[in-house]
Formats: sequence, C-alpha cells, structure tokens
Amino acid sequence: QGQLVESGGGLVQAGGSLTLSCAASGSIFSIYTMGWYRQAPGKQRELVATITRGGTTNYADSVKGRFTISGDNGKNMVFLQMSSLKPEDTAVYYCNSRSYGGVDVWGKGTLVTVSS
Repeated sequence: QGQLVESGGGLVQAGGSLTLSCAASGSIFSIYTMGWYRQAPGKQRELVATITRGGTTNYADSVKGRFTISGDNGKNMVFLQMSSLKPEDTAVYYCNSRSYGGVDVWGKGTLVTVSS
C-alpha cells in the first residue's frame, strides 16, 4: 500500500502565503489525479484543487485566483501554493491521489491556521 506525506502547513497571518507539498511513496501505481482537500472544524471535507497527470486543473470557487496547484509526475509529487490567505482557509489539508482504477489514497493531513 502506498502512502502520501504532506508537509508545509503552519500558522500564517491573513493575507500571507504558504506552500504545501505532498509526496507519494510505496506502491502507488497508475496515478490519474492528485489533489488537495481540506476539512475545517465542524465541517465536511471539501475539494480544494486537483490536477490530472496531463496537467488539467480544477479548483473550488472559494480558492480560484488565490491558490495554484502543480505537480511533478516524475517524482509523484503535488504542490499547493496558497496566497491571500483568509481565516476561513483554516483547516486540515489532505493530499489525495486517485488511480485510473478509481482507488483513493489519502495523506494524514497538515494543519493550516490563518490568523486574522
């Protein structure tokens, strides 16, 4: 079973920037998409952004224009550049990979806290 390891979370002031990284290791084959989801306290997990192996991206409306997702296919890594952060962006951010067969793998999450 493969695993995903996130890094880059932390505390930042509103208006600031932060970059998250996620590395896939182990037996992760045929990745079709990688992406980021987040879960704020008391809320359901929601999509933030995804990127396909071919480079097609998808963003939640709430982060369009502020967040940028990118990937390194050779290293099975995905990044999330976050700027103009808002307190409502505070959440645990989870990395996800999905294979062509529809199998999901999740990271353990990294906490992003945006102070006002």
